[in-house]
Amino acid sequence: MILSDHFKQVRQHSLRLAEPLSEEDCGAQSMPDASPVKWHLAHTTWFFETFILEALEPDFTPFHPAFRVLFNSYYNGVGDKHPRAQRGLLTRPDLAQVRAYRHDVDARIVRLLASELPRSERERLSMLLVLGLEHEQQHQELLLTDVKHLLAQSPLFPVYLETVAVAQPGSVASEWLAFEGGLTDIGHTGDGFCFDNELPRHRQYVAPFELASCLVTNGDYLDFIEAGGYRTASLWLSEGWDWVRNQHLTCPLYWQQGEDGRWLEFTLHGLQPLDLRQPATHLSLFEADAYAHWAGARLPTEAEWELAAHDVAVQTGSLHPAVAGSVDGLQQMFGHCWQWTSSSYAPYPGYRPAAGALGEYNGKFMLNQYVLRGSSCATPAGHARASYRNFFPAGARWQFAGIRLAR
Repeated sequence: MILSDHFKQVRQHSLRLAEPLSEEDCGAQSMPDASPVKWHLAHTTWFFETFILEALEPDFTPFHPAFRVLFNSYYNGVGDKHPRAQRGLLTRPDLAQVRAYRHDVDARIVRLLASELPRSERERLSMLLVLGLEHEQQHQELLLTDVKHLLAQSPLFPVYLETVAVAQPGSVASEWLAFEGGLTDIGHTGDGFCFDNELPRHRQYVAPFELASCLVTNGDYLDFIEAGGYRTASLWLSEGWDWVRNQHLTCPLYWQQGEDGRWLEFTLHGLQPLDLRQPATHLSLFEADAYAHWAGARLPTEAEWELAAHDVAVQTGSLHPAVAGSVDGLQQMFGHCWQWTSSSYAPYPGYRPAAGALGEYNGKFMLNQYVLRGSSCATPAGHARASYRNFFPAGARWQFAGIRLAR
């Protein structure tokens, strides 16, 4: 696809994600880890204005000088930032001005793409534009998970999008699939885009292992709950047990029991009966690890996961994890839930962050985080690949994160 067309497509998709929402929905922030929709729309625009227009546009003038601070996320090399936990207090600019900001920057980027530039600047523009689009796709997924968390705070249980009736396949039992392991190359192959944390590709030894063919289901996880999983300290990492006890947790995020004892799950389609066949999702690393111990298994390492996923076709989801189909081999590797691994988020051997503010994109977060692999039902089409390294703290569970067992 021509780069200018891809730019327009990605930018329009962000606006389409906001269409089902009210202006009030777009300005609210449900917790410090989440951001308002309005902020996502503005910050992704800020990225193009700050890293492309400011560097390459002749006679650059910012759309609004204050936006440089208001919509900076974590780039210390750019300057000051508005406090993350206070993004929901920004009633101004309003949504209309944020849309105008996007329109202005988009038009200027398109003009820059059509202009005559020296070869070095043209190559830099292409590199930065692709990075900005991948960055925006990350925020498209965050926008959906942040919206879900926001809507879940209302006793009205608002619907983001009405569910479309889709025939679900019959229940499929997960089975163990064996992998020989051995010396294998891990990391991006060099074809197409990747983030710097996927490099350099390097050789690693992986012992023989097995992976479950399917993700852990709601029914599987309900068995864990009913067996006293949230009350059994021996199943949990020490920090995880403290986390459970301090927050008085008894089930996954978005689960609740009705007055008749039946389990319900809040989704982007509103409050729904819990489908026992669908993958259990919105689980923390602590919960995933405790379940794996209870099941007599463990979480895979990221090297095991990537080795197994090397030849698996990437699929795109549709706002909620779906039931596994009746096919052989690994299922639900992409397009359902991000899958926790036991691997700490750390640099690959020989990793070097990029110079300047863009070097802050990944490297400085390589501490106290764990790697998730695959993609989720909220991941945009074309954004997933086997080498992609997502990462979150062990207690994070507002993302679509699930469990694939290993042994």
